[in-house]
Amino acid sequence: MAETSEKSFETVIESHLLVNGYRRVSPDGFDRQRAIFPTEVLSFIQETQPQEWAKLEALHGDRTGEQVVGDLCKWMDTYGSLTTLRHGFKCYGRTLRVAFFKAAHELNPELEERYKANRLGITRQLHFSTRSEKSLDVTLSLNGVPVATAELKNPITGQTTDHAKRQYRQDRDPREQIFEFKRRSLVHFTVDSEAVFMTTRLAGTATHFLPFNKGRDGGAGNPLDSKGRTYRTAYLWEEVLQRDSFLDLLARFLHLQIEEKRTEEGRKVKKETMIFPRYHQLQAVRGLVDMARNEGVGNNYLIEHSAGSGKSNTIGWLAHRLASLHDEGNQRIFDSVVVITDRVVLDQQLQDTIYQFEHKRGVVQKIDESSRQLAEALENAVPIIITTLQKFPFVSRQLLKMAEERGESGTGTLKTRRCAVIIDEAHSSQGGETATELKEVLGGEDLKEEAKRRAAEEGLADMEELFRSMAKRGRQANLSFFAFTATPKHKTLKVFGRNGEPFHQYTMRQAIEEAFIHDVLKNYTTYATYFKLIKACEEDPNVERKKAARALARFLKLHPHNIAQKTEIMVEHFQAVTRHKIGGRAKAMVLTGSRLEAVRYKQSFDRYINAKGYPIKSLVAFSGTVQDDKLPDVQYTEEGMNNGLKEKVLPEKFATPEYQVLLVAEKYQTGFDQPLLHTMFVDKRLAGIQAVQSLS
Repeated sequence: MAETSEKSFETVIESHLLVNGYRRVSPDGFDRQRAIFPTEVLSFIQETQPQEWAKLEALHGDRTGEQVVGDLCKWMDTYGSLTTLRHGFKCYGRTLRVAFFKAAHELNPELEERYKANRLGITRQLHFSTRSEKSLDVTLSLNGVPVATAELKNPITGQTTDHAKRQYRQDRDPREQIFEFKRRSLVHFTVDSEAVFMTTRLAGTATHFLPFNKGRDGGAGNPLDSKGRTYRTAYLWEEVLQRDSFLDLLARFLHLQIEEKRTEEGRKVKKETMIFPRYHQLQAVRGLVDMARNEGVGNNYLIEHSAGSGKSNTIGWLAHRLASLHDEGNQRIFDSVVVITDRVVLDQQLQDTIYQFEHKRGVVQKIDESSRQLAEALENAVPIIITTLQKFPFVSRQLLKMAEERGESGTGTLKTRRCAVIIDEAHSSQGGETATELKEVLGGEDLKEEAKRRAAEEGLADMEELFRSMAKRGRQANLSFFAFTATPKHKTLKVFGRNGEPFHQYTMRQAIEEAFIHDVLKNYTTYATYFKLIKACEEDPNVERKKAARALARFLKLHPHNIAQKTEIMVEHFQAVTRHKIGGRAKAMVLTGSRLEAVRYKQSFDRYINAKGYPIKSLVAFSGTVQDDKLPDVQYTEEGMNNGLKEKVLPEKFATPEYQVLLVAEKYQTGFDQPLLHTMFVDKRLAGIQAVQSLS
């Protein structure tokens, strides 16, 4: 019965794909040894690249096919199937392509024809192993290369995606050629009528699946089917795996993320992760790109994505798409995409991601030196510029200096160009004079001319500066803003929202229910409550208390009037509770109310830990220089208090086993990713957006 039910589910998916650009590929044509459909590969190459084929055939005769398939498999084993699909492989000095993806414009009819020649195949019950007769429910291939697999379950028979996950973990050997990480198939789905999950790496029982669901009423799961059908997951095969959509995913979304991490022994190791977008990322990026194409330049969009939404990748995909976006007349819509961010990791991540798509350098420029570097990038219309907001007020001065060096008389104004401005954490970036400076710089000559014209119309030529100041505060025809935030203020919604609403939303509730972030309020305890709990346990004869907890109760009786007493409570809690968590590797963060408090806490923590002889080391994080309130000649810096440790390496150092506690003042409260952070001590008033950000 279960088998029949699964087969009917397979038939629904197959039938839809076959009438929408896919072709049925027989499992009999699969080479289990090399995990490829050789006939499909060779037919595609012969059809789309006849000249290259003829030259190879002149060399190899009847062995041409064997030579091509052999070289292709070796290439994929070395460089991975994704790189090979995008950039081709070498066979006897000739580059052969295994796929052709859609160009950003339609100026080349030959490319269009080659794109149409792609063969997307669906194979049911593929026997993939040389060692057994196990089979996959559904396998999708592109021109003979397997790229996706799926296991289907039907809850009517008591089987759900949990059973499919177990199947992948326990019954699918990751050493099989078809499952080897990045060498053949790139994504694996578990599907039932209610939910979809996916993974890009099979690793036995350690395989980690991510939800690939639309979200329902602000939470996890999927809404009812809009056509009234009994399954809620039709979006997977009708929308995501639709021919153009799936080819677009392979061409411009999937990417190999390479992170350098340090082991506990301090060795640097590379961690590779194949990134496949989650549903909300795919929907947001495509929706924004479509709107920008249809509406043109001069519009604002607000994207409300919670912590845990994968914002860095979403921004990377969006920046890449906008940089190459063309309108119906095949004209580029934006000259440059400017990403405003304070995240150091985003710089490198964006550059690496976009290089994988473009395969050429110079598309992305990180402004990490001076405002001159920003001025040069803007003047040269670099496609993607990553910078902080603080460099914009100095651009005009740099433009004048650069013109002077060239022996020209400059105006300190840029040529007006069409720009897409992507703002990371909009609530902290949109206000104030600095944001206005950004608008003035990017407004360019047109802004100046507009101010001159309006001043002349009003007969107030000497008030041109005032009109320019007014113009730069309004919406500008050459700028589109794409503002990302997890916590929009009323002002943010008003400036960037549509009728006070975000363009796209991924809620904190959904992130919690999908287990991307914890519900911190479930584990949030006030000092007073904690005191009562310990006291109640101490007085209850039925509750056995360990020595550590009894010792802790003694410290809780000290009402924390000063930093020394608070330090005692926090350090003892860390020593008794926190440090034993996460396999003895757990860390803690202390949120302080001011930079001076952070300094005092650092001194107090170090004194107390030394006196007790505990194996705990702390770091402090604050910006700038802090003046001692009691000693007029004494100043403190983060680097000085951390024994010469530079700000840039602090997150990396905190990740090592050497340090356990990080004391912060207005730093590392957003976008700080430290998986071992277990406990947060909050000694400051948290309200509104700041509370949400700090705790999430």
